[in-house]
Parts: sequence; C-alpha cells; structure tokens
Amino acid sequence: MPTPKPPRNISRKHALREDKVVTFYARAWRFVDANRKAVYGAAAVVAALVVALVGYALWQGQRAAEADELLAAVLPLYEEASYQAALDGSLEQLGLLEIADAYGNTPAGNLARFYAADALFEQGEYDRALDYFQDFDKGSNFIGAGALAGEAAAREQREEYALAAELYRRAARHFESELTTPEYLLYAGQLYERAGQYEEAVEQYEAVEAEYPESSQAANIRIYIARAAAKQSS
Repeated sequence: MPTPKPPRNISRKHALREDKVVTFYARAWRFVDANRKAVYGAAAVVAALVVALVGYALWQGQRAAEADELLAAVLPLYEEASYQAALDGSLEQLGLLEIADAYGNTPAGNLARFYAADALFEQGEYDRALDYFQDFDKGSNFIGAGALAGEAAAREQREEYALAAELYRRAARHFESELTTPEYLLYAGQLYERAGQYEEAVEQYEAVEAEYPESSQAANIRIYIARAAAKQSS
C-alpha cells in the first residue's frame, strides 16, 4: 500500500515531527510495560525523596524560628557588654556559643557565630575568636565585611601583620561604605607598614585619599603616604 501523503495544509517537516513524537511515546510506553517493576520502584523512590525534602524543609524552618528566639533572648547581654554571660548563657537560656554550634546552619545561628567571635575577642581569646570569625558565613554586606575585619584584628594580635593587612584590605572592598571602607584601608596601610611592605601601604593610603577625600581618615593621609614612601626608598 502506498504511504499516505500529509494533507496539503500540513508541511512535510511538521508531519515528520508528529511521527517522531508518536514513535517516542510508543517506545516510552513499551519500555514502561516491559520494565513495570523498575519504573514503579523509581517512582516510589522519587516520591519518598520529595516527602523527605518537604519534611526537612519544615524541620529547618522550625529550627530557624527556634534560633531566632534564642538569639533574641541572649543579645541584650552582648549589647550591654556582658560578654562572658552572653557567651555562656545560663540554665534558663542558651549562650552564643551553644546557639552558634547547635544552630549554625540557620541564619540566626550563623549570626550567633559573629557575635560569639566578637565577644571572645573582647575577652582576649583571640584564637577562638578567629575560629568563629572564619566559620561565619559572610554575605556581601556590612556584617560580612566586619567579620573579615574581625579576622584581621585577631591576626594582628598574633603579630601576623601582612595577613592582617590583607584581610583589612579585603574587608574594605567586601562591602563599600563611607563609614567603614576608609577605616579598613587605613588599618591595612598601617599593618602593611608594620610588615615592611611599604609599596602596598602607600597603595592603601592613596586609595583613601582618592576615593574618600571627605573622610576623617583622609585628614592626615598625606603624612602616612610620605612616611611609607620614605621607608620604601630608604
């Protein structure tokens, strides 16, 4: 029997495409029929995975809400500079350290890391502070830059001046702000000087002068530039 031709108002390409679609579905149904147990088993696995993911999301939401409440309860101690009490908590409430460790995968738990790091630094526990600053998940915002600056301050206490300077430089560029960027650039320049890296120091000072001429850090920046340049040429 001759192969029927498509109607005149349907192109040959369209007819071939329809034929491929029909063939694909026919093959798919033949595969399902021949492998019914495997297909149904895979569908059950997918369904179980969806249920597990939904359950995990609900559980995570509950934990995030718990962490929010716990952090809100302990923050007043931190804000009034009762750092040790804020870190340790009490029998009635968790401290920053426990919140950070137990709820670290929630937004409030992550934020507790930052506050814990700062409280530890204020208590003179620079190595522990550094660990918590490093573990803090840094967003591209003011507090993310602050965490990098916290790392820098801890490194400075360990007399790791070149690394501290680099961290301050990163903090300055992590989140550009008239309030913090010139300050971090100035600190970076000072620590590069202490590390004997005078060219890098001049670069940071000149950035303050060029980018933030109205900042308080720019008031005496020519003195810093001249001093670092003199050390560089000596």
